[in-house]
Amino acid sequence: MLPIHPIEASLFGVRLCVTEVLSASRFILEHARTKPGMVCVANVDMVTRAVSDPKLRATMRNAHLVVTDGMPLVWALQAHGVGAAQRVYGPELMRQLCADAARERLPVYLYGGTLAELAGLQRALLDACPGLVVAGAESPPMLPADPPHDAALVNRINASGARIVFVGLGCPKQEYWMANHAQSVHAVSVGVGLAFAQIAGLKRQAPAWMRRSGLEWLFRLLQEPRRLWRRYLVGNSKFVWLLLRESVRRTT
Repeated sequence: MLPIHPIEASLFGVRLCVTEVLSASRFILEHARTKPGMVCVANVDMVTRAVSDPKLRATMRNAHLVVTDGMPLVWALQAHGVGAAQRVYGPELMRQLCADAARERLPVYLYGGTLAELAGLQRALLDACPGLVVAGAESPPMLPADPPHDAALVNRINASGARIVFVGLGCPKQEYWMANHAQSVHAVSVGVGLAFAQIAGLKRQAPAWMRRSGLEWLFRLLQEPRRLWRRYLVGNSKFVWLLLRESVRRTT
């Protein structure tokens, strides 16, 4: 197990943190008791977006933690000398956080996803984590790409007593939501995106061998080609180009 306090790193000028699931959960719970803020769960898509998106890059820089949810990020950090880098898989982090929150009696709040996802998610979490207190669950209407501050929502979350808010709006909307509410929500917000639907059992997870091999993107692309082709084919190509550019820079 790595120390509870993560190792700071960066890739293409984008902040990342080196930790593992158990340490990340302990670190988040420590902050949930004393220091509200946000946690980003970064994959290749988020990092490549952040390279050209100053607000997303600033959000990641200001977060308590930016974990590496993606084997290509892990391999890139290791190639740049960060040998301790390892994957912190979003659904696994959410499950671990809920197990630890149940044991520590810290309430959680669920924000995002569809009504069906929220219903399935709550069933799965409560079955897996006896004693977990779900202080609230909301499926919002369609939000703009950069959700504005919502004072009424902040009041509901704060009144619920939740110390961890799981946000499932997808990247970068959930990161913008967290950035726009970090100063007023009395909890740590964790952007977990697709984990809502996966834990609820409504979207399949890639087989373990594909996750280990960095091929989860291909599994998802085959599941939803029309929606995801641009993100993965264009975004992954940009990531490879950035790696090549960085390699050239380091050797000149």
